[in-house]
Amino acid sequence: MKLVRFGEAGSETPGMIDADGTIRDLSGHVADITGASLDAATLDRLRGLDPASLPAVDDNVRLGACVGGIGKFMCIGLNYSDHAAETGADIPQHPILFMKATSAVVGPNDMVMLPRHSTHSDWEVELGVVIGKPCKYVSVEDALDYVAGYFVANDVSERHFQTQLTGQWTKGKSCDTFGPIGPWLVTADEVADPQKLDMSLDVNGKRMQTGNTSTMIFTVAECISHLSELMTLHPGDVISTGTPPGVGMGMKPEPVYLKEGDVMEVTIEGLGKQRQEVGRDPA
Repeated sequence: MKLVRFGEAGSETPGMIDADGTIRDLSGHVADITGASLDAATLDRLRGLDPASLPAVDDNVRLGACVGGIGKFMCIGLNYSDHAAETGADIPQHPILFMKATSAVVGPNDMVMLPRHSTHSDWEVELGVVIGKPCKYVSVEDALDYVAGYFVANDVSERHFQTQLTGQWTKGKSCDTFGPIGPWLVTADEVADPQKLDMSLDVNGKRMQTGNTSTMIFTVAECISHLSELMTLHPGDVISTGTPPGVGMGMKPEPVYLKEGDVMEVTIEGLGKQRQEVGRDPA
């Protein structure tokens, strides 16, 4: 099942994608796509609906972030060995955790706005995971049982803010609009193996990143298990699981960074495609 949220930012309506790719309005059956509606019973009830009985939605409608009311936006850094190599970093012994402010979250096709003084903004295609039930001290073997679904994420990052301003990576990861997620939340039953998904990112039609989740250092299950040892994961919490090589800061002979007018296209096999134009924050 592919769940979506559509409409004006801040007042999105829940929906699902039918077999023909049409958005169907779910507002008569669920208030929103949030942690409160991602339990197994609710998802089973939504699967039981006849999509043809639901109102069709105009294809041109804006798509919002595929999950609303996110409690924690957790990110795993340097989780692909070839990405770690291109940045000159050592392979981590444990999953590297940083947080992205939830105020960074936008829809999959919303504009990404470069913040004031930004000169080093970068792209990162990532597999996103949303938690479906309370999760603490879970084993690797059981960890995927706590996943409600998967989505495409673009972990947009301002590298100067991230590495040169005293503090943690969160500074460079949390700028407004730096967290596009969606277009869909694909429920876990439709993703046979989250470690076998092709992924790519283009900038202005040029392929920058090509990868597969099979090359993660720490699998989705290992990341969830590790995080659950540190804190309770709640329904609606999201995890962005790292990026393959090809980010701008790793380009040779010189890094390449985003500029106004650039267009990013971000794809993960079976999870859909994002498209973001790059602008400049006028504030």
